Parts: sequence; structure tokens; C-alpha cells
Amino acid sequence: MSRRALSVESFKVMDVLHRANELQADGHDVVHCEVGQPETGAPERVARAAVEALIEPQIMGYTDAFGLMALRQRISDHYDKKYKMEKSIPTNRVVVTTGSSGGFLLAFTACFDAGDFVAIASSGYPCYRNILSALGCNLVNISVNDSFKLTATELKQEIGARKANGDVAIKGLILSSPSNPTGAMLDSSELKDLCELCERNGIQFLSDEIYHGISYGKKESTALNYSDKALVINSFSKYYSMTGWRLGWMIIPENLIDPINALQQNMFISAPTISQTAAIKCWEDDTIKELEQHVAKYRISRSVVLDELKKISDLDAKNIAPADGGFYIYLDLGERNVAPGFGSIALCKALLDEEHVAFTPGNDFEDPAGPLGDRRLRISYAGGVDTVKTAMERFRRFWPTWLQRVRAVQLSS
Repeated sequence: MSRRALSVESFKVMDVLHRANELQADGHDVVHCEVGQPETGAPERVARAAVEALIEPQIMGYTDAFGLMALRQRISDHYDKKYKMEKSIPTNRVVVTTGSSGGFLLAFTACFDAGDFVAIASSGYPCYRNILSALGCNLVNISVNDSFKLTATELKQEIGARKANGDVAIKGLILSSPSNPTGAMLDSSELKDLCELCERNGIQFLSDEIYHGISYGKKESTALNYSDKALVINSFSKYYSMTGWRLGWMIIPENLIDPINALQQNMFISAPTISQTAAIKCWEDDTIKELEQHVAKYRISRSVVLDELKKISDLDAKNIAPADGGFYIYLDLGERNVAPGFGSIALCKALLDEEHVAFTPGNDFEDPAGPLGDRRLRISYAGGVDTVKTAMERFRRFWPTWLQRVRAVQLSS
């Protein structure tokens, strides 16, 4: 077995899901709030298009490495309509990928070499850290601010500190907005400032925008509005509710067209043809209407979780991330509500075993060198209003028993 394979951490939310599924198989009523899995399947017109494509007498063979031209054109049109682009995106810059995960692998291998230093937010999607580490990159964890954001201010401070210390310069930055796990979203000016800072310092900016479409009042902006050097990654999994179809896309800079074409040909050949064929229907009026109904439900579920957390007086409101977008609430339990051996990892385990509610501990998302992973947790409200109502009812019932355990340890130490 390779040292690389042994060095890669598990995606811990999937470990939680595995244990939750074991309990469910044993007959327990498990409430799933661990994974970002929408309660809905693919939109009706998308699913119907897949069925019709399979019935037709055609071979579902390989597509062009960058994907079906009809789908790439629809993606380009989507940017014109949603983001009011000054220039339409040429289809040769649109890459259809095998989920956003395939996009990450293509982007990281195209942009970075082993030994390069790549910046990530201290609270962020764990697969950035795990994939980059497997590829031999060095991680630069930049602490998020009090609003749970990594902005140009924090990046500029890190750049300055590295110059002053004679450290190797940062080669790239990968950042999601809205963020997984925090839900925090950069506003237009913050995103613009970040793009400009990256360009001035020769930093390749990778903008993860897979939660676009799921936001609650703030305007979404794409890095493409402010930079033609940024690389954007998106997915059909979240807003479009197509997790199992394994389909995503990238908008790439001109200088990466040939390298990513070669990498895609060798790594994946092309994204699944049936998924691509069906996804062309994602921007039909009826489909968008259906998807916006999903977002309305997420908004209700979000309010349920936030309202229930407010009722727990032991939790400080400033320790709850803003949840501007996506379908997660990220929570810092606070120093008083944890004790040695009784942090968020133990809490999530006990909550699952005793109340059969699955939350994800923060050690999946935080800088492993810091102390916050065992103090924070993520609640997914993607699974529906009734699911989160049940989950929060059980969590509030569990909370006093948790505090009793913590206080006992605190008193004995």
C-alpha cells in the first residue's frame, strides 16, 4: 500500500453516515442531518429525459472529453442569464466533470505541483485538504474571521507574514462561497477584492460555487464577474438535486484548456453520458420552478434549526455561523460546553447512539493542528422540514444530559 493512501484522512461525514446506516439497519429510527443530501431526487423533466434517452435506439457512448456541446452551451447561457456576464463564456472554457469531486482532481493536478503551497480556509470542505495532501501539496490554513469568512483581508495578512518570514509564496487558493460547512457567503465587493488580490500576487484562485442557487437574501456573485484567470467549480448535486448522477462542471481560464483536456482524457475520458443528456433540461422553466420550491423548503428548515438553537441559552449566538447559503448550520459549542474527552466528537457519537440523530463533528472541517475541530459541529438541513424538526426536538432533549456529563468532568478536574 502506498504512503500516499495511508496519509489520506477519511471523509468523516461518510463515517458518520455508515454508523447511522448500521443503526437504521438494526431497526432504529435514525434522523439524518449529517450529509448534504437533498430530500428530493432529480427534477421531473431531467429524470424523464434520462428515461427517454435510454429508450431511444442510441448508443450511450463516450462524449467529447469536455462534454456534450449542447450541455456546455446551456451552462454558458446560464452564466449570461444569472450573472449578467459582460462577455459570454466560450464553450471551450466549459468542462463537464464527473461531479465536483472530479473537477477538484482535474483542477488541482492542472494548477499545482507536489510541494506547492495552497491556501484553504481553516473551516472548510475536508476533501480540499485530503485531495491536496494526497497530491503532495502543502496546505496553508488561513483562519476565518469573526463572520466565519476568509476575505482579502485575511489572505493579505498571510501573504505579508510569509514574505516577512521568508516562507515560500502561496501558489493557489481554493474557497467555497456559500461555504461548506459555515454557510457564510462573500458579498460582491469581498469576492472582487479577493480576485484582484490573487491576480496581483500570482495566486491561482479556485472558486467553489456548488451551493449557488441556495441562498437566503444575499446576492450571489461568481468569480468570473471579476477575473478571467479564476477557475470556477460547480455541480449538479446541490441546487439541481442530482447527487447520484455524478455530474459537475468547471469554467477554466484559457491557459488551462489544453492541460485539462489531456488530464480529463486520461483520468475520466468523459463524464457519464446519460447524466449529461438529462442535465440539458436543468434550465427549463418548469425545472427552475421545481428547484426554487426546494429552496423555499430549505429556507423553512434553516429557520427551524436556528430558532431551536436560540432556545438553548447555553449556546452563544455569535458562535453560530451566519448560514447565508447552502443547507448547513455550523455551530461552535463554546469552551464552557465541552471538557477533555467530551467535545463535539463525543457529543455527535452519543447523540447518534442515544437519540439516533446524526450530526457531523467539526474535526471533519477544521485545521487539524488547531483546537476547534472538537468544539464545533455541522447540522445539515437538506433532508426536509420534518426531518429537522424531529432532529432538533431530540437534540434539545439530549442537551441537558450532555451538560451534566461535561459539568461532572469539569468539577472533577
